Amino acid sequence: MTGADGSGDIQHWAPGEHILWRYRGIGTDEVHICRPVTVVRDTPDLLAVWMAPGTECVRPVLADGTSVHDEPLATRYTAPRTTERARWAGSGVLKLARPGDPWSVWLFWERGWRFRSWYVNLEEPRRRWAGGVDSEDHFLDISVYPDRSWLWRDEDEFDEAQRAGLMSPDRAARVRAAGAAAVALVESWGAPFRDGWEEWRPDPAWTVPALPVDWDRTPAHTAP
Repeated sequence: MTGADGSGDIQHWAPGEHILWRYRGIGTDEVHICRPVTVVRDTPDLLAVWMAPGTECVRPVLADGTSVHDEPLATRYTAPRTTERARWAGSGVLKLARPGDPWSVWLFWERGWRFRSWYVNLEEPRRRWAGGVDSEDHFLDISVYPDRSWLWRDEDEFDEAQRAGLMSPDRAARVRAAGAAAVALVESWGAPFRDGWEEWRPDPAWTVPALPVDWDRTPAHTAP
């Protein structure tokens, strides 16, 4: 059984279950990113999910169908948007998230399972509901490489989001603090970087989750 029960106690998903990993717009309940994933592990300390190659997802686009990243940065967050359904291109992604952390850690491989990098996605701590987890993306990210080097990603988008009024100075400061905490974790080579997840492989019997018609439904209940 999934989600949280009426007492507020979290009930964990079993390996192989399909759930949704979603992002809402900042300060809204409107879902603009939805990715069906397969549960790898779900314990009080860690949620690990696999997004398979070719998974049908929902992503934001401009109102005329143009890719968000093709829009000049100065208007990227003010131009009208909608969403579209599209297949995830390239290799699959393993996502790892600890309850309460203001980030999740994603693992990427090249073809032939050659490990490429970790990606620290700064985000609102995820809230669980019966069908999956919801969060808000915080624009700023960190790439981490097998030699333990790291670099900031999307600092220009983070700055522009503030100029566009999507992120208050107080929230931006909290995101920067979260980023500093994530960097400290990388530099100490703490979990999950030290845990060998780059050697993990999906169960070949798993099927690719389908994107449900009601992918944007409002959760019936949530739990921290």
